[in-house]
Amino acid sequence: MTRDTLSLAQNALSRARHFGATSADALAIDGRSLEVAVREGAIENLEQSEACEIGLRVFVGQSSAAIATSKIDQAGIDKIAEQAVAMAKAAPPDPYAGIADAGQVARDWAKLDIAGEPLTDAAALRDMALAAENHALAVKGVNKSGGAGASASDRSIVLAASNGFAGSYRRTGISLSATAIAGEATAMERDYDFSSVIHREDLRSPEDIGREAGLRAARKVNPRKVRSQTVPVIYDSRIASSLVGHFLSAIMGSAIARGTSFLRDRLGEQVFGKAIEISDDPLKPRGLSSRPFDAEGIATRALPLVEEGVLKSWILDLGSARQLGLATTGHASRGLAGPPGPSASNVEMKAGTQTLAAMMKAIGEGFYVTELIGHGPNIVTGDYSRGAAGFWIEKGEIAYPVSEVTIAGKLTDMFLNLTPANDLTYRTSLNAPSCLVEGMTIGGR
Repeated sequence: MTRDTLSLAQNALSRARHFGATSADALAIDGRSLEVAVREGAIENLEQSEACEIGLRVFVGQSSAAIATSKIDQAGIDKIAEQAVAMAKAAPPDPYAGIADAGQVARDWAKLDIAGEPLTDAAALRDMALAAENHALAVKGVNKSGGAGASASDRSIVLAASNGFAGSYRRTGISLSATAIAGEATAMERDYDFSSVIHREDLRSPEDIGREAGLRAARKVNPRKVRSQTVPVIYDSRIASSLVGHFLSAIMGSAIARGTSFLRDRLGEQVFGKAIEISDDPLKPRGLSSRPFDAEGIATRALPLVEEGVLKSWILDLGSARQLGLATTGHASRGLAGPPGPSASNVEMKAGTQTLAAMMKAIGEGFYVTELIGHGPNIVTGDYSRGAAGFWIEKGEIAYPVSEVTIAGKLTDMFLNLTPANDLTYRTSLNAPSCLVEGMTIGGR
């Protein structure tokens, strides 16, 4: 355990009780980060940060307030404790708010291998970014760099509460990205690639990232427009996760409790085809969003969300669970200066059995989407409309690039008519294979 940071959090709790809090919790984060951006062979930006901050949430009865500070001396702690209690006394009561009962909190937890090497230095990050940029520029058709970047972070997180919970963990991360530009004048196209991991040994090579960014940009040059029609749409694996993201938004406990989700009455019902499995695993070793306990001190666990197409669970924190008369799923997340809310961790859709090439061959003609534009669907109604770009499929193969297209449908229908390919790749904390969705409406010329 990070003893100094833990002492800081426990001191904040003690001072909050001194000023009149009936209960409280404190989140302390001690972190360092370094980021390097390069363009055309030179450093464009170099940022380094180091900070220890604490967020204090206090309750006076069922009224609460949260406040954060980076002034962590005794005077700073006293100030936020006194201010937070005064704010809570002035706040309206919330019957669903409150820290966990002592019997609910985690007492032990697994080691998740989410802390790797010490912070990578600036020179090493610079060299990685430059190498990625050079490999992108080496791709035929690429004539300009959109820049490349590398970053690293190292954070220790401590949570303590007046119910007796005290826990900590350390998380590291390192990432590398490159952007390439192909084409000329007003016909330029750009694309990117990236890798983000916990341990440097798992990071994809600069050569791989740069080359993939270049290839993706070069093949988008000279896009065409297509006529409006209804066709099968295949979402590339890199953006198919957005479909799962829309599903997650619709099953968040906060949305269900407010009645603002198109899935609010569908728990236990078939919402996807029978082949679809979606799960959340906060205990995944080396997972980008793995955590041994949530932001309320509840032990985390793997959670099936969809089994054989059936919606099995909401994603809940204590507040939304109380409002719905259910038990928390251990999915609370919070910032330093705000209350907890439900949040997913490492979510994946299980891969199917069909290759992407076989899927294209099976549909014959359709739209292969590699880029989405816009803010997404209406989660209240399930109406879906996004700007898109990608490639047209003819005779079962990619024929030419396509841009300035709108794809539309209803998420309820899209989910039921979705088929996953077998190309699941882990890129972020939300991953899905390429997905075929039948019967989408294409808005073109």
